Amino acid sequence: MKIIILKENLKNGLNIIERTIGKRLTLPILSNVLLKAEKNFLILSSTNLEIASIYWILTKIEKEGTITIPLKAFLDYISFLPNNKIILEKTNNSLIIQCGSYKAKIKGEKSEEFPILPKIETEDFIKINCNSFCQGISQVVDFTTLSQTRPELSGVYFNFQKNLLKIAATDSFRLAEKTIFLETSLDKEYSFILPQITSKEIINLFSEKKESLKIFLSPNQILFEVPMAETSHPQLRFISRLIEGEYPGYQEIIPKKWETKLILPREEFLNQIRISGLFSGRINEVKIKVFPKEGKIEIFSQNPELGENKSELFGKIEGKEVEVSFNFKFILEGLTHIKTKEVVFELNGLEGPAILKPLGDESYLYVVMPIKAS
Repeated sequence: MKIIILKENLKNGLNIIERTIGKRLTLPILSNVLLKAEKNFLILSSTNLEIASIYWILTKIEKEGTITIPLKAFLDYISFLPNNKIILEKTNNSLIIQCGSYKAKIKGEKSEEFPILPKIETEDFIKINCNSFCQGISQVVDFTTLSQTRPELSGVYFNFQKNLLKIAATDSFRLAEKTIFLETSLDKEYSFILPQITSKEIINLFSEKKESLKIFLSPNQILFEVPMAETSHPQLRFISRLIEGEYPGYQEIIPKKWETKLILPREEFLNQIRISGLFSGRINEVKIKVFPKEGKIEIFSQNPELGENKSELFGKIEGKEVEVSFNFKFILEGLTHIKTKEVVFELNGLEGPAILKPLGDESYLYVVMPIKAS
């Protein structure tokens, strides 16, 4: 194997696939990168057995071949080299690296020792805009929960319908759902549960990509792919296992109507909740009392050891007067994922689920359960 490649191209590729390698590895070989020189491409691969990345770099291949070497040592060395052409050459079971007056040898292993990466044998794929897909995931991904008894709640749920995608996550105390409208209608419906760590990696890997994202599905694996600029050849493939099981029918807990509806300035509401949280006590409780006739709410919190805090906020209010308690952290996290100047807050009595959503945007909603009155 012999390759001539630009330092920046190699470094960029290694930085991307490095994200796949976990910190607690059961097998030493999993800390390696697999290098494969084939036709006009250097192909970089890494895996931790749960997820895998494959990255193609168009470059000059003088001799085809493969080798696997420790990724961290390789990347650290490449990072210190000058921005110039690098020659990579396999000799016996080592990789010789040359760049100007620099020369190093990194011991490797036979490529046969590297784990076989999963393949998804299907030509069917879903195509979606990278930016809107990643943005949608970012609005729900924080609301999963680790659960051995209900593993489906540790993942993000995706439901592709004819012309839209619904992305949802819940930890039983709150739920977030984002709806994305598709540019191209689908012939059939697809649904799957993606592990939270995979969902976060998708944001890191694809959010800056301008190309469309292709999604290929098998019963227990999923593959995400983006092409190289100005060509249909893949540049990056990211593969992950799926979480098995049925996602709970969360639509049933989303209220179809409200008893009290508030439209409030987001920044001021966020700030008052944050301040009230300082006095919230052991169970993070803040009380929100609504006065529809006066068009205001009172936010109150009390800590026996510290003191208490009360503030007022004015907005547009319809419906019943009510006083409801919430975990301030849940309200705070819901408001953080909304970016509009005003938010809609719909309440359903002392114990009914409440909804937070952006004013004028029906594509996102956040459901939060009150703290039950003792």
